[in-house]
Amino acid sequence: FGGFWNAFTSSVAMIIATEIGDKTFFIAAVLSMKHSRSAVFFGAILALIVMTVLSTAMGMMLPNFIPKEYTHLLGGLLFLYFGCKLIYDSRQMEAGKTSEELEEVEEELLQQGKKKADLEEGSRSNRPPSKKQMGWNHVVIQSLTLTFVAEWGDRSQIATIALAASKNPIGVTIGGCVGHSLCTGLAVVGGRMLAARISEKTVSLLGGLIFLIFGIHS
Repeated sequence: FGGFWNAFTSSVAMIIATEIGDKTFFIAAVLSMKHSRSAVFFGAILALIVMTVLSTAMGMMLPNFIPKEYTHLLGGLLFLYFGCKLIYDSRQMEAGKTSEELEEVEEELLQQGKKKADLEEGSRSNRPPSKKQMGWNHVVIQSLTLTFVAEWGDRSQIATIALAASKNPIGVTIGGCVGHSLCTGLAVVGGRMLAARISEKTVSLLGGLIFLIFGIHS
């Protein structure tokens, strides 16, 4: 039972450290400024839950190919690497500089919006389905697909795999889902405002310190 809570708290802390200020965080933040917050949250959290379950399953399978003691060591080294990299990156950043992740997400969504507007202009029907319902469904799908693609191969996915390989997988899964829910909820409610108040440099430094603690503890 103690193993569950250790995995749970580690997973929650790890997700918060990696996701606040990450690309998936800004996808939810920017989308929620233009669309239904409930639709954005539902689509994003669905993608993140699926990704968490998949990542945990991958982590559970690792000991079948690599001895448990090596997966534990590998996980610790991975956390130390991420921690050092985040701290190094934070030292290279300018204080108060706008997040490059945020700029990238805004540019991608702007391009998507232009393409969608062109398609709608060229294919209007006389009797479209319920505009409100169609819009909600579309936002859910857009939020889900953008989040899933952005999360695949991301730092938090790799860290989840490493955690699941050495800790209680149920605790890692539930903790990951709780952590993602907190981060996505924060992004949807006031992510853009938060990004303007907290610098990427600070977020990277704090995230790096948390990863170093995980690595040393491992």
